[in-house]
Amino acid sequence: MKEHVLIVDDDQSQCDLFSMMLERHGYLATSTTSPKEALERIAREPCDVVVTDLGMTEMDGLELCERILGTSPDVPIIVVTGQGSMDAAISAMRAGAYDFLTKPIDAKILGLSVARAAQHHRLNSEVKRLREEVSAPASEGVVVGESSAMKRVADLIARVAPSEASVLIHGETGTGKELVARAVHAASPRQAGPFVAINCAAVPANLLESELFGHARGAFTDAKSQRQGLFVEASGGTLFLDEIGEMPLEMQAKLLRVLQERRVRPIGSNQEVDFDARLVTATHRDLEVDVEKRRFREDLFYRINVVKIDVPPLRERGGDVLKLASYFLGRFAERSGKGKLSLSPQAAERILSYNWAGNVRELENAMERAVALARLDQITVEDLPDRVRSYRADRFLLSADDPKEVVSLEEIERRYIYRVIKILGGNKARAAELLGLDRRTLYRRLEKYEGRTNHRSSPLEGAVGDTQ
Repeated sequence: MKEHVLIVDDDQSQCDLFSMMLERHGYLATSTTSPKEALERIAREPCDVVVTDLGMTEMDGLELCERILGTSPDVPIIVVTGQGSMDAAISAMRAGAYDFLTKPIDAKILGLSVARAAQHHRLNSEVKRLREEVSAPASEGVVVGESSAMKRVADLIARVAPSEASVLIHGETGTGKELVARAVHAASPRQAGPFVAINCAAVPANLLESELFGHARGAFTDAKSQRQGLFVEASGGTLFLDEIGEMPLEMQAKLLRVLQERRVRPIGSNQEVDFDARLVTATHRDLEVDVEKRRFREDLFYRINVVKIDVPPLRERGGDVLKLASYFLGRFAERSGKGKLSLSPQAAERILSYNWAGNVRELENAMERAVALARLDQITVEDLPDRVRSYRADRFLLSADDPKEVVSLEEIERRYIYRVIKILGGNKARAAELLGLDRRTLYRRLEKYEGRTNHRSSPLEGAVGDTQ
C-alpha cells in the first residue's frame, strides 16, 4: 500500500505541484487549501506524513503543526515556507515539526525529506506495535519471528514435532538453536517429559562418555557413587546434544551404537540400561563437509539427520530484529524494575542496519546493556553499544577514480565470493547456496584463487582462513 502524504497550502497551484512531485516518487498525495479541513481529514483518516505551508491566512503552519501533534503525535510534519530565516526554522522545530524546507523546493529534496519522514513514521508505528505485541514475556519453546525464513523454521517444527524422528538443527553460533530444540520438544507428545541439554564442546572428551551414559561406583578415581547418564535422565522426554560436530570420533562410534540399540552401558558396569529419549542435535559446522573430510562419521550423520532445520542468521531475518529487540527490552526492563521501555525510531534504525555477526546472542547482550544505561522511557542511540552506533555497511568494491583501481570481472567475482564467505563466518556450503553455485564448483574456484594468490595476500582471504 502506498504511503499517504497530506499537503496543506492555501495556494492551490502549490498543492498541485507538490502532489505531482510526490506521486512521481510513488506516494499517495492528497491536498487541501484549508488547515481546518486538514484537521478534520486527519481525524477521519490518519496519514503517514503532512507537508504544510507556514504562512496561511486561515491558520498558520505553526498552529496547525501544534494541533496535529496534539491529537496525532506520531505523524511527522514537514513545514515549508518562502521565509528562509533561522527564526522561522526554530519556531517550526519547537512546534514539533520533523523537517523544515524553504521555497523554491527541488523535487529531489522534497522526495528525500518525505522519505525520511515516512521511514520515521514506519519505525515509530512498528516499535509501538511490537511493544504491545511483546508486552507478555514469551514462554519457553516459543520461536520469536515473523520473517519468511523463520516462518519456514516454524513450519518445520510443527511438522516434525509430533513424530519421533531425530532432528539436526544447523545454524551459526548465537542464532538460537537451543530455542528451536525446546520448541520441538514443547510441541511434541513428550512435552510433559524432561528436556535435557548438553553442549558437547563444553565438556572435556574424557568426561563426555560419563555425562551421557553414566558410570558405576568406583569406575574411576572420583566415581564415589553411581550416576545415571543424560540418556537415561531424559527418558520420556528429549535429549539435546548441542555442537555435536565437536564430538571426538571415538565418542561418535559409541553414540552410534547407543542410538542403534536404544540402551546404554554406564562406564564400569556390566549391565545395559534401556532409555526412551528423543534425540535432537545441533551444530554450527557443515557436517557434510566434515563427513567428506572424515572428521564426522557418515553413518552417525545419517542417523541424526533425519530432519534438518536450518536456523537463519539474524541478518537474514529482516524485521525480526526489532521484534526480538522489543522482547529482550521487555524482559530486561521487568527484571531491573524500570517499567516499560521502547526503542526510539533512531535506535530502531541503527538496530535494523547493523550486521549482528553474533546473531540473537549479540542482540540480547546489546539490549541488556541498553536497559542498564537507559535514563528515559525510550532506548536512544546513545544507549546502544559503540559498535552498533558507529556501524556502516562494508563495501567490497572501491569507488575509485584512479584507473589503477579498475579490476577485471573475474577479480570482482573473486573478491565478492571471499566477502560472502567472510560474512557467513567461513561457512562455504552456505555461501555456495547464497551464491547460487554447486558446492564443488565453489571449491574449484577457491582452489583456483588460492593457487593464483600464493604470492600475495588478500584481507578478505585472510579473514576466511580454512573454516568450513
